[in-house]
Amino acid sequence: MAKSKRFLPMTVTFLEMKAKPAVIPPPHPSTKIAILRAEKPPVHFYRYLYNTIGEPYYWVDRRRMDDSSLKELIQSPTQELYVLYVDGNPAGMAELDFHEAHIGLLAYFGLMPEFIGRHLGYYFLYHTVQNAWTRPISTLLVNTCTLDHPRALPLYQRMGFVPYSREDRSVELL
Repeated sequence: MAKSKRFLPMTVTFLEMKAKPAVIPPPHPSTKIAILRAEKPPVHFYRYLYNTIGEPYYWVDRRRMDDSSLKELIQSPTQELYVLYVDGNPAGMAELDFHEAHIGLLAYFGLMPEFIGRHLGYYFLYHTVQNAWTRPISTLLVNTCTLDHPRALPLYQRMGFVPYSREDRSVELL
């Protein structure tokens, strides 16, 4: 008997930033922090970050990819993966996609569950956005949905992203 597909409804909000933001830099957290670019990240490490961070928010697109396709994507010269470390431990990921000329896309952004609520999101997002604007882009895009953390949309707006569209969609559950 075939398993029936299950879908979860959501509303996606699309946001854009047309210039490097003029926001005040956040204070440096009082703990040991590092943000490192993962050069040619191994698939197993990427899956660890993606699955651990994204599971509560139904990130499934990359879970459906086979290892070979995922490796080609994440090791592409148009992709940049930044990892936030706190006290030497992976605490978050930010994936930037520059495959379209003059457009950057913040494809994935999030924190490990145990680091949520420690005032790291704005700090990490600020530095991710600063890194994106070192590229020759005129627009930085991001989207979020009603399945994401409830502070995701306000955080993006605080950083200077402006909503330009909304769509009702659904995600097929694994």
